[in-house]
Amino acid sequence: MPTEGADAEKPTAGDVARRDAPTCSPTDRLGVVRERLGTPGWTSCIVVNDRNVVLGRVRGKDLDGDPDQTVEDVMEAGPVTERPGELLEALVQRMQHKRVSSVIVSTPDGELIGVLRREDGEKRLAES
Repeated sequence: MPTEGADAEKPTAGDVARRDAPTCSPTDRLGVVRERLGTPGWTSCIVVNDRNVVLGRVRGKDLDGDPDQTVEDVMEAGPVTERPGELLEALVQRMQHKRVSSVIVSTPDGELIGVLRREDGEKRLAES
């Protein structure tokens, strides 16, 4: 979304959020999701509904259970999300302070934009 004013040129969470974050449905089986997370660099799956609204997150450690168990049984419901217009510098500082490695970025209606990794945010800020 276009922005105006003094902060218009500063990078935001939406600028850096990765759109290729793995997603899954609450009804997906853990075994299937575990295979999907075989992509290097991803350790969690964002749980979304059919409208791409964020419902939760499943971390890698929670996928070690019964492969026939559903995501809904182990997901962390209602994870904190950040808005795409959040200034990257302030968000990365909070992530560093709280030792958070990634945050989910979504619209005000909860639709998934992507996942912002702290290391990606730090890299982008170093380049600016």
